[in-house]
Amino acid sequence: MQIGIIGLPNSTKTTIFNALTRSQAATAAFSTGQVETNTAIVEVPDPRVDRLSGMFHPQKTTRARIQYNDIAGLRVGIGHEGGLSGSLLNAIAQNDALLHVVRAFADERVPHPAGSVDPARDIAALDLEFLFSDLTIVERRMERLARDLMRSRDATGRAAQDELDLMLRLKENLEQEIPVRDIPLSEQERKQLRGYTLLTAKPVLIVLNVGDEGSDDPRDYPRYPHRQSATICLRGGLEMEIAQLEGEDASAFLAEYGIDEPGLNRMIRQSYRLLGLHSFFTVGEDEVRAWTIPQGATAVEAAGAIHSDLARGFIRAEVVAYEELVAAGSMVEARRRGKLRLEGKEYVVQDGDVMNILFNV
Repeated sequence: MQIGIIGLPNSTKTTIFNALTRSQAATAAFSTGQVETNTAIVEVPDPRVDRLSGMFHPQKTTRARIQYNDIAGLRVGIGHEGGLSGSLLNAIAQNDALLHVVRAFADERVPHPAGSVDPARDIAALDLEFLFSDLTIVERRMERLARDLMRSRDATGRAAQDELDLMLRLKENLEQEIPVRDIPLSEQERKQLRGYTLLTAKPVLIVLNVGDEGSDDPRDYPRYPHRQSATICLRGGLEMEIAQLEGEDASAFLAEYGIDEPGLNRMIRQSYRLLGLHSFFTVGEDEVRAWTIPQGATAVEAAGAIHSDLARGFIRAEVVAYEELVAAGSMVEARRRGKLRLEGKEYVVQDGDVMNILFNV
């Protein structure tokens, strides 16, 4: 699971990356024509994992994780120049979702490249670059499909015609500046598009860096009314300071500013939800662990997330909801209360389910 951090020059995206990773990474950039990215694995903050760890006192506690990639090289006009370069396009396309950092504060020490701070303008500018990139890809594919159709009249030709019809629909929408994620598509059509590097098809989290004094309410800023999208406000500099502190120092700092938790925690959880993911847990003396699965995944698919042998030999799953386990105080008491139940392969796993997979291989 990877999320690409993108933004225009001086958008402060590397500030957000450094806050995420508690590091002091330099700005990622082009080097001899190759795109460089800063990469880090970040744990998903989840107080439920801490609570379960406190109950079971395991030797090891493992949280869900997300990989963030800080990507350089984006600027206004780059998509108009025949589409994004192959290396930059690949660096962005390999991500499951995008985190678009947008500067929403003025600072005389760091002039904005456009001469003024305007979040709506900057969001629209990068969106337009991605629209042009996608349009270039779609038009090239249409040209190839048209040539194929001239040479084929069998079933292959019919498949090519169906794909050409889909490409035409995408082209018409992209020309109206409608991103692919906003176009109603069937599940079959979505599968067809998975092999393409269409950037406007990816979920997007808009992160507004509001500085030290800006409002942290997204409603005070321009809306981003697109599907599979969300907006969050962060105080980038403050978050970077918090990230460098440990334990009591961090708690004291948060209390001084009247902050319940770092905004980065909210951002990471929002990233996780935006991907359509949630967690189930396995518990025991050896390990308490959060496992990542898509929303709607079944018990046997959850078993496969742990190990393929568990899915192959799946018999059933013992399941108890997190809230019911915590209320009971122990697995033994949850069982006594009748809260621990047996579920089969087709059971749809709920967020927070605590599971024990019974299998035989």
